[in-house]
Amino acid sequence: MAQPFSLPDFYVPYPARLNPHVEAARSHTREWARSMGMLEGSGIWEEKDLEAHDYALLCAYTHPDCSAEALSLVTDWYVWVFFFDDHFLELFKRTPDRAGGKRYLDRLPAFMPMERGAATPEPENPVEAGLADLWARTVPAMTDDWRARFAESTENLLNESLWELANIHEGRIANPVEYIEMRRKVGGAPWSAGLVEYAANAEVPASVAGSRPLRVLRDAFSDAVHLRNDLFSYQREVEDEGENSNGVLVLEKFLGCSTQEAAEAVNDLLTSRLQQFENTALTELGPLCAEKALDPAQTAAVLAYAKGLQDWQSGGHEWHMRSSRYMNGGGAGEAVPGLGMSAASIRFTLRSEAARARSHSHVPYQHVGPSLLPDFELPFTTTLSPHLEGARGRLVEWARRMGILEAQPGVPGSHIWDEERIRAIDLPLCAAGIHPDASPDELDLSSGWLAWGTYGDDWFPVVHGRARDLAGARLANDRLSLFMPLDDEGTPEPVNALERSLGDLWRRTAGPMDRDARRTFRTAIETMTESWLWELANQAQNRIPDPVDYMEMRRATFGSDLTMSLCRLGHGRKVPEEVYRSGPMRSLENAAADYACLLNDLFSYQKEIEYEGEVHNGALVVQNFFGVDYPTGVAIVHDLMNSRLRQFRHVAEVELPVLYDDFGLDAEAREILAGYVRELEHWLAGILIWHRGCRRYREEDLRSGHAAPWHLGGPTGLGTSAAQVTRMMTPLAGSRG
Repeated sequence: MAQPFSLPDFYVPYPARLNPHVEAARSHTREWARSMGMLEGSGIWEEKDLEAHDYALLCAYTHPDCSAEALSLVTDWYVWVFFFDDHFLELFKRTPDRAGGKRYLDRLPAFMPMERGAATPEPENPVEAGLADLWARTVPAMTDDWRARFAESTENLLNESLWELANIHEGRIANPVEYIEMRRKVGGAPWSAGLVEYAANAEVPASVAGSRPLRVLRDAFSDAVHLRNDLFSYQREVEDEGENSNGVLVLEKFLGCSTQEAAEAVNDLLTSRLQQFENTALTELGPLCAEKALDPAQTAAVLAYAKGLQDWQSGGHEWHMRSSRYMNGGGAGEAVPGLGMSAASIRFTLRSEAARARSHSHVPYQHVGPSLLPDFELPFTTTLSPHLEGARGRLVEWARRMGILEAQPGVPGSHIWDEERIRAIDLPLCAAGIHPDASPDELDLSSGWLAWGTYGDDWFPVVHGRARDLAGARLANDRLSLFMPLDDEGTPEPVNALERSLGDLWRRTAGPMDRDARRTFRTAIETMTESWLWELANQAQNRIPDPVDYMEMRRATFGSDLTMSLCRLGHGRKVPEEVYRSGPMRSLENAAADYACLLNDLFSYQKEIEYEGEVHNGALVVQNFFGVDYPTGVAIVHDLMNSRLRQFRHVAEVELPVLYDDFGLDAEAREILAGYVRELEHWLAGILIWHRGCRRYREEDLRSGHAAPWHLGGPTGLGTSAAQVTRMMTPLAGSRG
């Protein structure tokens, strides 16, 4: 069978090396798979299938430095996960049988007990037998924190197979953002990253395991692994197995292009994710280790983990080129270990280096003219609170009492807001559409949070961005948490309006909450403020973000978690927290957030690009990634917005009822969640109303100074890109820009 496309020219920045214990791993894993019942008689594999796939070669390439014992154990894990994939395909995907698949998956966590030495059920099939054996052999060497993280990634890997099964049953192809998110779970690379910690003897300290740099390393690694696999497996998955969870197919349908063009676009995204990994490792790991005061051994573990992920990337590529499981254009062949192999496996391409240069060469303050706005066909409506006019006046008075409308003592250039400006932004208009049924006090509180987030996102670029004071910005950000106490501990004396207003809003909002709710709410605010530092770092590098990193961080700069937390406060304890953490619920919220984020990017394009020298705008990110002009970038962004809107509606109408059944929710909980969907619809409609009604984005607003009175225009040309870092946002409504 002819290949459906020619494999693109891959960017391979790290050397591939072969573990010398590969033969021992082959012999061991063959006997292990047979003892678990995975070979003859399983109905899935024969010995020749295992030999042809050669998972020992995969693990020898991806873990080149581990011991023979560790390599054999890791190889057994990979045999198990690939057997699971084929087993689940045969039993449930080809049927398709969602109910049977769910029963099958629900049993598996019992074979990964958190309590050491706990008993497990009697295995009923080779997947259960293999998991019980592997768990018992692996976890004694690792901490409880690693056990919990690895169990979670394993459960994600298993459970998200139901998402693939549902899409096959519906004949539905995911949109690009949805696909990247779900592929991380069902594709298994985060799970592979956990095994890197074991094989490299480089367990990540718990104090940094959840930090942005480590999360980005893991996610960028995962995306690159999955996108590479999609290129090699397209023929087998799409043409033979009828799968529709493949990145090439996703972009082929989204962009309306040929299979070859989609393959090139997937390879470009793979390259971008690898370069994101490199940027994060070089610019964020060192400061993280210093900030968290890691000792030399812990720092060495973090660096060894990063190196282990790099080894996996190149080793995985080499294996794909040699394995008979995949389309590789005749690249399969015998591994030839030796000194020469390393250098030969490193490959930089003209396309990869052009993309790298392009992301750092944006010239700021270019004239772009009025923002191009497509027809937004949002099917949701809202009404405006009858308390809007009063809230407008009360917000101005509150901002004056907090000191927001005046210069801050000892801080040059800090008079960034005045009464004319806060009235022009008209944040109560946004709050009135988002919360049409709010009482006057509730509307004032919502308007206050909108104002605080907008003011804070202006404050950091002016005070810290102009001076490239990233360390000062970090310290200032850390102080903000002191004004959000979880218990009755006091707060320090505020030194500026940002701290004073946060303390006031926190007391008014968090006072009635219990401690767990306060912690969740504070984390949502900290997620938003942390993202401001990410923007400052990118601006200092004059770096247009990688598209995946941009979309995910955009939700944070947008204040999405803060918004969702505020909405959930009224739900009480009648909905289990596990429901909010479920895949469908996160998918619903992310789809809504992405639509609103990109909506703001289109409205704010002229303001950000021409007047503020920004690099954080979805239309600019798309232009940079695809190498297209502004109108084409707007069209692609609008298509993505519409696809995210369709996903929102699909989740609400199709996936949430199934979720309710899976959790056995009663009628009251179901009605609360149906109301939450309506709240998100009001949220989207209110955001659109605000963008159309405020004096912020039209060219006449920009020229009159309502948008950025302290900076209109600026220097242009190479070397001046980060001379001014001034942006707007609205954390609840997404008015960034």
